[in-house]
Amino acid sequence: MGALLEELARRDTPSGLLTLRRRVEPSRQVDVFEVKLGDEFLMSSLFTIGEEELARLGLDAVEGDDLDVVVGGLGLGYTAATALEDDRVSSLLVVEAVDTVIDWHRQALLPDVGGLATDPRTRFVHGDFFAMAADAGWDPDTDDRRVDAVLLDVDHTPRHHLHPDHAAFYTPEGLASMARFLRPDGVFALWSDDPPDDDFVATAREVFDEVTAHVVSFANFLTGGESANTVYVAR
Repeated sequence: MGALLEELARRDTPSGLLTLRRRVEPSRQVDVFEVKLGDEFLMSSLFTIGEEELARLGLDAVEGDDLDVVVGGLGLGYTAATALEDDRVSSLLVVEAVDTVIDWHRQALLPDVGGLATDPRTRFVHGDFFAMAADAGWDPDTDDRRVDAVLLDVDHTPRHHLHPDHAAFYTPEGLASMARFLRPDGVFALWSDDPPDDDFVATAREVFDEVTAHVVSFANFLTGGESANTVYVAR
C-alpha cells in the first residue's frame, strides 16, 4: 500500500469529470479502487460480489462449450474477469462507452484484474452498448453477430439510468432488439442495485421464455449488516 489517497487517472467527459482513484480502507488496511463521475461514486472494488455473480449466474445458465460472450460495461473489470474464469468461454467482447476506462485496463492500473487486457480471448470495443444493441450488434467487424450470452452492468437499476437514452432498452421492444443477437437458448443477464423488480421481470417475460431474479447477498462491514444486489437471468 502507498499513499492513503491517490488519484490514478482523470478525464473530462460530456457527463462530467471521470476519475479513478486508489485509497486505503482503514478498517481493513487494503487498497480500494473507486470510480467517480463528478461527485457521484459509480463503482468500487470494496464489494464486488454482485459483479462477479453477474458473470457466474449468467454463464451457469448457458449450455454448451466454446462460448462467445458480450459484457456491456467494463468498469473495474470484475464481471469480465470472472467470465474468463469459465473455461468454456472462447471469446469475450467487452463494450465500454468511455475509451479512458479501456485505457486504464491496458495500462494495468487495476491490479486485481491485471490479466483481463492481456488474455487472448478478450477484445475491447469502444462504443455505446445500447445504441449498438438497437443497430447491428456489438462486433464492429461482423454485423448481426450472434453470441451465447450478454452480461450487462451499466445502469444502477432498470429504472435508475446513467443516461436518459438508456430507458428505451428496458422496454419489450428494447430487450427484443438485443435478444435477436442471442443464439438459440442464449442468455441475457443484468445487474441491478435494487431488490427484484416485479414489473421489470414481467417486461422481460414478454421477450424471454424464462426470467429469474437472483438476490445476491453479502456481509457489509461498513454498516455491520447485510447488503444485496439483484441479478436477472433471462433465456
